Amino acid sequence: MPTTDQTLDEILNFAAAHFKVPKEKLQPDDDFFKTLGIDSLQTLDLLTKLENHFHIELPDYELQGVSDFRTLAGKIQARL
Repeated sequence: MPTTDQTLDEILNFAAAHFKVPKEKLQPDDDFFKTLGIDSLQTLDLLTKLENHFHIELPDYELQGVSDFRTLAGKIQARL
């Protein structure tokens, strides 16, 4: 099982590749809406792809209020 830091690193790599931004611009505590310049539909697309990548399902109620990469990594880690 990967560590939370490894999961976080995978999310940052995935987001950088998916939205074509340099990974160096992404920090764990960044608000991904602002940093990536995405809206809620693009966020849902990213979350769906992350669920497929990690082979998990994240219930909507667990994601309410989640807007930074570190918190998202923790939610994903809890499902692994």
